[in-house]
Amino acid sequence: MLNAPRLDGIDPFAATVRGLTEPDPVRAALRAAGPLVEVDAPAGGPAWIVTDDALAREVLTDPRIVKDPAFAPPGWDRHTAGLEQTAAEQPSLTTLDGPEHTALRRAHAPLLNAQRIRAQSERVHAIARELLTELGARRTVVDLMAGFTTRYPLTVLLDLLGIPLDHVDRAADGCRQMFGDEPGAQGRAIAALSELAACGLDEGGRGLAAELRDRVPAHTTRDQLQYHLFGLIFAGQLTTDASLGVLIARALATGPHRGPADRTDLDALVRDTLRQHPPAPFTLWRFTTTETELAGTRLPARAPVLVDIQGINTDPARSAGPDLTFGAGPHFCIGAQLAHLELRAVAAVLRTDFPDARLTVPFTDLRLTGIGGLQGSRLTALPVALHG
Repeated sequence: MLNAPRLDGIDPFAATVRGLTEPDPVRAALRAAGPLVEVDAPAGGPAWIVTDDALAREVLTDPRIVKDPAFAPPGWDRHTAGLEQTAAEQPSLTTLDGPEHTALRRAHAPLLNAQRIRAQSERVHAIARELLTELGARRTVVDLMAGFTTRYPLTVLLDLLGIPLDHVDRAADGCRQMFGDEPGAQGRAIAALSELAACGLDEGGRGLAAELRDRVPAHTTRDQLQYHLFGLIFAGQLTTDASLGVLIARALATGPHRGPADRTDLDALVRDTLRQHPPAPFTLWRFTTTETELAGTRLPARAPVLVDIQGINTDPARSAGPDLTFGAGPHFCIGAQLAHLELRAVAAVLRTDFPDARLTVPFTDLRLTGIGGLQGSRLTALPVALHG
């Protein structure tokens, strides 16, 4: 039996700053090491990262490899590792596995399927148009990373869930804290979004929040339902924010555009942006429930495993086919359709309503920053002249 090679000299979980057009050295180093690579986990001890597409899909569908933090290595600090509570403490789409996960996913899925999301297209385009128009009326040059990429997905999510939009400012302030390094900032951000989720149950009783309340298993408590709503807001904002800046930069990189937006071209831009710059570079942690063999290496029970989404997506040797941006298997991202719509809507509105919009700095000067851990990178700034 083999031992997986170790990655030494590079920390895949370190905070980073690099140019938007610069290759990520971590991705190349992980790929070069092998299909399964041993690293030092932030919470201590070894962890294993999957860098091969076929092996990744095997891991993401293997019932012996689960997301429940109850199977994390003994002694792991939950906050250091960035773990949720266990499935027993906080059942959710991101902690449950097996039949319990299937039942909860069945409650969520009809609310975010392709047909339902298509029906929201006009409204999502209108939100993008309203927010960009408001920004363009205030100043000549706007930093869309400061004034748009946080508010836009939040506005869409709150509108869908039936949460009054006068809560957007408070939600945006909370989300911005997720990218800060002030002690306790992320905890305060999560608390603010949790409170916001309660508004979907308390105010109005309309939208997807009320629908989800009526669809979840009968034994679901109010606190659990509130956490499900928090999960939709938290994941939906954090991931879309990370992709929006890069998408807008790429859409504007070739200068002003005039004429109607072509749906095929926009879809290709969205897919390629998400492939090259996925919202999350890694999957969330998964853990072996029993001794498990992967790529010739025998992992012990409770071994932490990650899939390198970004590295696999951008592997030059990878064959054509579906990428791993939204995962694969039972935990495939339930919000994928909405994310695609949000990104496509922004690109379309820029093309049709702001044909003279342009970057005010060279594309190659844009910088990506990541706070480390499992979170993705976002642009440090995106200065745009919306009216040329």
